[in-house]
Amino acid sequence: MEDGQGGGEISAGAWESKHRTHEHAVLKACHVLRAGQDGAERRGVYKLVVEDTRTAPGTRKDSVPLGSGFTGWALPDRAEVTLPTGCAVRMGSAAPHLTASLDVPSQDEERLYRRGEKPPVDLDTALPNNATVMREAATRLAERYDCADTG
Repeated sequence: MEDGQGGGEISAGAWESKHRTHEHAVLKACHVLRAGQDGAERRGVYKLVVEDTRTAPGTRKDSVPLGSGFTGWALPDRAEVTLPTGCAVRMGSAAPHLTASLDVPSQDEERLYRRGEKPPVDLDTALPNNATVMREAATRLAERYDCADTG
């Protein structure tokens, strides 16, 4: 993903949590940061988090569904998908639901409005891109943990 601001080095990090420290246990997460030009502060490009949750997934206002076979939604700056039912157990969670969520800070409409900036990626592009990322994340995780719904 690109945040449209250019810049220097991209760094990525990933972590895994086995211990519950709050309501949700983050099972896996990764983030990508980009260094600014001329030594400017690093900024978040995106963050993907897989976590367990006790409640059934909902939708967000003004979001679009991910498409047939996927339970989730997408906005230009956030997206979420619920993984197939068997994934929670396969990934070591006792929770009834497991979700993957995407956060794209460079597309945050409120932050952009406060700064008087336009989104770096056109909303008509960002929205389907985020939906695609969520479908891919759900598909790949279900394949990796052998937990795809068999119908």
